[in-house]
Amino acid sequence: AMADLALGHYTHEKNPVTARAALTTLEIIEDEGLVEKSAVLGQYALARLQDFATSCPIIGDVRGRGLMFGIEIVSDKMAKTAAPILAEKIYYRCLDNGLSFKISQGNVLTLSPPLTIQQGDLETALAIVEAAMTAVAA
Repeated sequence: AMADLALGHYTHEKNPVTARAALTTLEIIEDEGLVEKSAVLGQYALARLQDFATSCPIIGDVRGRGLMFGIEIVSDKMAKTAAPILAEKIYYRCLDNGLSFKISQGNVLTLSPPLTIQQGDLETALAIVEAAMTAVAA
């Protein structure tokens, strides 16, 4: 019941400093057009990765939203057989080249660059991932 859920009863419990910091962060995101920039960069990166996927035998699917991407690593493109060992090999190659990310569901490379990323840095990151996938696929 709602009686068991206490979200705070008094105005003095809330921290005005953290509230101000959050509002300032939102203002910066808006003032610098980071959402629009990330949408443009996200579309570019997604198109580049999807194009790369057509010639890479170990990519089952590429998905993206904004500046977040999932690259599904498979051992068989038609059957979409999950390949967690290949995903891990790609991850460690990328790590050796200064790029870190998460692996979801065992075989999905999950890339989520910051909203503030510059196009040059994004291109460098994509090149590192593409080179690692090419090497592991060979």
